Amino acid sequence: MARAAACQLRVAQRALSKRAVPSGKWVSGAPNSTCTRYLTWTWSVGIDTNMKAGLLLREHHQIGDESFVELKVWRVPRPVRGSAHRYKYSLAYVVRGMCVVRYDNEAGKGDHRHVGGWETAYRFSTIDRLLDDFWSDVDGWR
Repeated sequence: MARAAACQLRVAQRALSKRAVPSGKWVSGAPNSTCTRYLTWTWSVGIDTNMKAGLLLREHHQIGDESFVELKVWRVPRPVRGSAHRYKYSLAYVVRGMCVVRYDNEAGKGDHRHVGGWETAYRFSTIDRLLDDFWSDVDGWR
C-alpha cells in the first residue's frame, strides 16, 4: 500500500535522525501529501503512564466528510506492560464520531485490535507490519 509505505519511510527516517524539529512544522513538503502533517523526533513526550517516550509518528488523515484516521506511535524506554517491544501505539479509524477500527497496546492488555465491536489479540512484529495490517482493516471496513 502506497500510503502505508510513505508513512513507514517517514517513521524510519525520524527514528534514525537525531535532528529535533519543532512540533507542528511541515517537514515533507506540501500539506496535501499522502501523510499530510507529522511531528519529527521529539526527545521526550509524556504519556499516560508517565514514562518518557520519543514520538515517532503522529498523523491525521481525513478519509471522507465524516471519517478520519489518527496514527500515533512512540518509542518507549522499556516495553509497555503486556507487550514485548519498545513501542507504544494507538491507531484509530473513526466514522461519524465512532471508532470502528483501533489498534493499541494499552498497559496490561498488551497488543490488541478492535474491529467493529470485537476485540482480538494482535501479534506485533514490526511498525511496518502494524501499519500495513491497520490500513488493510480500514480498507476492509470502507
